Amino acid sequence: MIGNEMHQLCTELWPITRSITGDGVRKTLSILQRELPNLKVYSVESGTHVFDWQVPNEWNISEAYIEDEQGQRIIDFKDNNLHVVGYSTPVDEWINLEELDKHLYSLPEQPNAIPYITSYYKERWGFCVTHDMRQKLSKQKYHVVIKSVLKPGVLNYAELIIPGKKSQEVFISTYICHPSMANNELSGPAVTTQIAKYIQENHDRNYTYRIVFIPETIGSITYLSQNSEHLKKNVVAGFNVSCIGDDRCYSYLPSRDGNSLSDRVAIAALNRIDSKFKRYTWLDRGSDERQYCAPGIDLPIATIMRSKYGEYPEYHTSLDDLVNVVTPNGLEGGFNALKGALDIIESNLYPKIEVLCEPQLGKRGLYPTLSTKETGKQVRAMMNLITYSDGSKSLFEISELIGEDYFLLLDLVKTLVDAKIMSVTN
Repeated sequence: MIGNEMHQLCTELWPITRSITGDGVRKTLSILQRELPNLKVYSVESGTHVFDWQVPNEWNISEAYIEDEQGQRIIDFKDNNLHVVGYSTPVDEWINLEELDKHLYSLPEQPNAIPYITSYYKERWGFCVTHDMRQKLSKQKYHVVIKSVLKPGVLNYAELIIPGKKSQEVFISTYICHPSMANNELSGPAVTTQIAKYIQENHDRNYTYRIVFIPETIGSITYLSQNSEHLKKNVVAGFNVSCIGDDRCYSYLPSRDGNSLSDRVAIAALNRIDSKFKRYTWLDRGSDERQYCAPGIDLPIATIMRSKYGEYPEYHTSLDDLVNVVTPNGLEGGFNALKGALDIIESNLYPKIEVLCEPQLGKRGLYPTLSTKETGKQVRAMMNLITYSDGSKSLFEISELIGEDYFLLLDLVKTLVDAKIMSVTN
């Protein structure tokens, strides 16, 4: 079961402390390289100008804790890597409760959850704690220690290019910058890795696939600063892969255009799985689609998800785990939804009927000898397919026109080609 395989990869990646830069990103990418040997890792130096941004200094952390006057560690980074605000500067001092409280972050509405907080572009330090723990702190001195290093280094990302017959590309992006959270982080790399394996297994693929593993926002901006012109010329469809591992619902976020090939195949694929999937609008954006669809970039990137980021209660907290939130079944469902969209893109073709007027289906054994409602629907679908098959419309366009499932029509095309009354081109 591929769901178990993806869940196992998530479990292996779970304890790694990731951020937008640093050793955790490199360790994560090294594991993904084991799964995808042709994955290439790139480095971009701190301070590099990338459009309106600069690549930040690299951040690494080895230890962090809060100790009370009795020497007891009441908060320890080793217990949960969400305990420290991302990109916290180093600190080693004794402070009173009033001062400590200025550096604590908790969620009163979720008293048992540790929040995920970052401060990438303003230097500060802080600890994230459950609200229950915060309320139990007494008035005394506390020893706060964060052993981190923030200095010039590199931003890392990885890219896998899987060549096809065409130079036209399908672009897939996911991010590898969050610490131990399941749906909002690990589901994306795990499903994308499995999708890459699936694509590689198809040795007769039509399209070239470009797959990237990047830190969110600054990573996509950095990647686009180096590759946008090529992408704008070659990418015909693509997906941002995030929050695709729970089993509560399916969701779709459109590209800014809203009617790209990516949008249309996403809707078709999701309709096959769950016609009640949640539809969001471009105004609900929040991940790297913001960069890929930005004015002047204008890539056709849509998003297929399970529970959308920001829309499930465990989002950006320690409750987003691999037991109660992300499951093997959830990951497999997300994989199948994305796979379905890619299968439509990859198999899409242009059918052309090769006889004048309607073909005589009966003599070819293609017309049912018994008339029922079901056989009537099958014939109607076949005749509607035939009437639009003049070679100028793709099969997917025809499926949209006549309101029939794409894969049903694909099977009918194969039948008609075998009967030598239809031809196809790519």
